[in-house]
Amino acid sequence: MNRFDPTPRYAKHIFVCVNERPPANPKGCCAARGSQDIRLEFVKLIREYGLKGKVRANKAGCLDGCELGPTIVIYPDNVWYTGCSIDDVPEIFELSVRQSGVVKRLVATDETWER
Repeated sequence: MNRFDPTPRYAKHIFVCVNERPPANPKGCCAARGSQDIRLEFVKLIREYGLKGKVRANKAGCLDGCELGPTIVIYPDNVWYTGCSIDDVPEIFELSVRQSGVVKRLVATDETWER
């Protein structure tokens, strides 16, 4: 292997926007809509399923979707979710982290970004 070939550190890497904006900002912010708790729920599930060291859930700065509700991106699959709540985490975890699928009702599409 070439020393410049990328070797992923994690099988899945979950980024949860925890961006904070002032309350009067028209875009809103993910933090005010529970994104910190969303990330912690992913952390809990990672531990519960024995995936620590294989899957990581990180805080992210603005992912440019705050006006759509909490935004999550999962790599290496490049799956983006918007408008998420803590109640969505178990389904996202099962389908996108454990099975490499998508939660169709939450996945961002070209239409999502046109809004």
